Amino acid sequence: MAKRRYVARGVPGGYRVWDTKVRRWWGDHYELCPDDLLAELNGAADPARITALLKRYRALRR
Repeated sequence: MAKRRYVARGVPGGYRVWDTKVRRWWGDHYELCPDDLLAELNGAADPARITALLKRYRALRR
């Protein structure tokens, strides 16, 4: 299995997505682990699907 570029890391209060290639945080802070977002980022990386997932996770925070 290839090394994953994006991984979820636990931070106080939830999770953040870590980009291992550029070694910095990617995206927002999430209360729940964004498993399907990580799968899309590490897989097909379809921009429309990523945008839809980001909107869904932002709506969960409200």
